[in-house]
Parts: sequence; C-alpha cells; structure tokens
Amino acid sequence: MSDVIYNKNTPVLFLIFNRPDTTAKVFEEIRKAKPQRLYLSADGPRTPEEESVCEQTRKISLDINWDCEVFTNFSTHNKGCKVAMSEGITWFFQQEEEGIILEDDCLPSESFFGFCSSLLAHYRHDRRITHIGGSNLQCGQVRGNASYYFSNLTHVWGWAGWRRVWKTYDVDLSSFPTFKEQEYINNCPSHYPFKEGWLEALEKTYEGKIDTWDYQYAYANLVNNGLSVIPNSNLISNIGFGTQATHTFDADHIYSAVLNEEITSIKHPQFIIPHVQADIFTQEKESYVAPVKKKTIFSRSWKSFKSTIRKN
Repeated sequence: MSDVIYNKNTPVLFLIFNRPDTTAKVFEEIRKAKPQRLYLSADGPRTPEEESVCEQTRKISLDINWDCEVFTNFSTHNKGCKVAMSEGITWFFQQEEEGIILEDDCLPSESFFGFCSSLLAHYRHDRRITHIGGSNLQCGQVRGNASYYFSNLTHVWGWAGWRRVWKTYDVDLSSFPTFKEQEYINNCPSHYPFKEGWLEALEKTYEGKIDTWDYQYAYANLVNNGLSVIPNSNLISNIGFGTQATHTFDADHIYSAVLNEEITSIKHPQFIIPHVQADIFTQEKESYVAPVKKKTIFSRSWKSFKSTIRKN
C-alpha cells in the first residue's frame, strides 16, 4: 500500500483553453484525486468559430461529482498564452498559499497529487526550494538514491508551488537586460553550456516575440538561486504534442507522451545540492545548442565554467 497520500485540502489549479480531448483525460485524474478546492482558469476564444470548442472544454472541467469548492476565472476574450496563463496563476496564488498546477495537456499519475502535497508541506518554510516538478526527463536514469533529486531547471508539465515563490515572478522580465549585460549566466553551471540558447529565448520573451509565461518563471527561480524538486519516477505525461499545441508541435519528440509511473514512498535526499549532470542531460535532449561535443559535455563544460569564474 502506498504511503504517498494526497492531502485533499491541497488546492488544484486547472488551466484550460480549447482542447476538450486532452482536457477530459486530465480532468478524469483530477476527479479521481477529489481536491476539496478546485480553481479553473480559461483563456477566451481567438475567433467566433472557436467559441463552441472553448465552451465545450469549460463544461468538461465543471462536471464536478464530488464534494468540492469550485472557483472560476473564465475570460470572455482571448488574452494569449503569456497573459492568460500568468494571470491565472497569479489569481490562484492570491487565494492560496500553495497548491498544485495542471495544464490541459499534462496527464498526471495517481501518485502525482500525493507527491506534490507531501513535498509542499515538507519544504513549506525552506526558501531554498522554490518548485516541485512532476515530470522526469532522464530517460530512465535514476539520479541519486532518493525518490527525487534537486535541479536548477523548472519543469512545468504539472507542478506545485508556493505564493512565497510566485511573488518573485515578473512576466515582463524587467531585470533581464542587467542579467545579460553582466553575464550572470556564466555563474550558472547547469545553464552555462547552453547560454546562447537561454539568452536568445529570454531576450525574445523580454521583447515580446515569444508569447509565453514559463520562461519568466524559470528565470525567476534561476536568478533567485532556487532549487526544483524532480521525481526519479515520471509522474506527468505531456499528451499535448502535435498540430493543436501552442508550442510543442513535434508529436515524435522524445518527451512526447512519456509513460507515467507511480511512486509508493518518499525518501528524501541527504544533500540539498542541484544535480548539474542531470540538468545538462535534459537540455541536450531538449535540443539546446551546446558549445561542446556530446561525448564529453559534462567534463568540458565544467572545466570551461571554472575557467570563466577565474577570469571574472
């Protein structure tokens, strides 16, 4: 019997839009978990033709058959990914100190909810820990001898967090020009080997050329030296890759619809230190451009990083 038990008093935010097929699958798992408080946030349709499918998606999420308080934040017009998602999460954390966040294409395993509620309580007052991720992108590799490891990356395919962290979020990336000018990324061992890709993505987000919310969240955790929890079992399957997706179009991507696993107990790591090699592995698979050959990426990038520190 599992000792990873979901505390149903831990609220859930469900972010939806125009995908009734994936929404129905994710909502079925929320229904099984039976949270006592459910927050629903939805962007509005982009065209008159999209109104019916957006309405259908909302009806699916409102089909509550358990004892539950429901709160809605449904937009009458389209705000776009950046505004709708960031405002939805802000709305959630204005009401709650902590909670679980799921998008309409992030399918959770049953134990995802218990994993999140347990670790939200465990690290509630530990400001070193800023994010709890549900997805594992290590392709079967186990990092350490605990149920999870620590990371400097911020995976948002099903996650949990705190108001204390979201307060640091800046959707406009106001400090990015200083971050770039002073080359702070050179001091980040998990990101330094991929600095060109990160700086390009952050700059395009800062300039409004990428309509997204999650680079800003990853940036907030990075510049505040926050650590993410990453489970050694994959608890989230992204079922949204494909032509209907906002950003993830390649249905054949290595991280598309990775099979879910379950976790039956939680063993905490002995040391609260980020696993740099795991972070580099993930970013290689995500196709960031690295300045070194894949064969020796960890050793060479680490040597380069130390050399840069000495120069500075």
